[in-house]
Amino acid sequence: MSQFSRTDDELATAPLTFRDGLFAGQVALVSGAGRGLGKAIAFQLARLGAKVALCGRNEARLEATAEKLRALGAEVLARPMSIRDPDAVARLYDDAWDKLGSLDLVVNNAGGQFPQAAIDFSPKGFNAVIDTNLNGTWYMMQQAARRWRDAGRGGAIVNIVAVVSRGMPGVAHSCAARAGVIYLSKSVAIEWAPLGIRVNCVAPGIIATEGMEVYPDEARRALPGTNLMKRFGDVRDVADAVCYLGGPSGSFMTGEVVTVDGGNQIWGDQWTIPRPAWFAEQP
Repeated sequence: MSQFSRTDDELATAPLTFRDGLFAGQVALVSGAGRGLGKAIAFQLARLGAKVALCGRNEARLEATAEKLRALGAEVLARPMSIRDPDAVARLYDDAWDKLGSLDLVVNNAGGQFPQAAIDFSPKGFNAVIDTNLNGTWYMMQQAARRWRDAGRGGAIVNIVAVVSRGMPGVAHSCAARAGVIYLSKSVAIEWAPLGIRVNCVAPGIIATEGMEVYPDEARRALPGTNLMKRFGDVRDVADAVCYLGGPSGSFMTGEVVTVDGGNQIWGDQWTIPRPAWFAEQP
């Protein structure tokens, strides 16, 4: 178990912020649910009564999450697949609708990046991040909207993005993709409002998940000092924000970005690669 992640037992037993049964009778789809933020979100929704459909690329991790949720009494569908494949996305929605009966909430959490100076990105590496974080998220959004439109009903989408307003040195490819998702979300929130579809985003700052393991030791040591709380956030902070937006509490919110970053965007910077000495020098 990573030092940056909560255990399954902690996710299953920690006090809930919201009332029991908040999502009873609803179906939620969570991408990237095998670990980290996606797993925490899936646990939270399941504990609040939702039926949950899970997808991710790692079959073993995904099924392990599904088994834990079933042990809590949740009805769960788990499908290993890549959101970069629009045909696989369509099959996932077919399965979720057929097996769980409907769909009320889609949480687009799947994504990934690697820390590297932008000047050294290869075309393949850059395109892989864009294809997953932007294109894959779009396939999931569009498929959900089409299903709801054809069923004559509304729904809610929550996209997990990032704090992009000041740039993200070290992960410029992910910053570009996440910014794309934010403004895509704002645009379709307008277009899809007549369909009863709400689209919002949650932008986490530095959150303690296994994903932190990909960053250099120097960056991990420095990151807590980049926000006003002087610490890493918890996965449940993000899961609570998702539940707020996806539940009745968010019924009058669409096209919005809820930032969960300990105040980083108003105060700190956030290097995910070693910070060049240039920025430490005084003029």
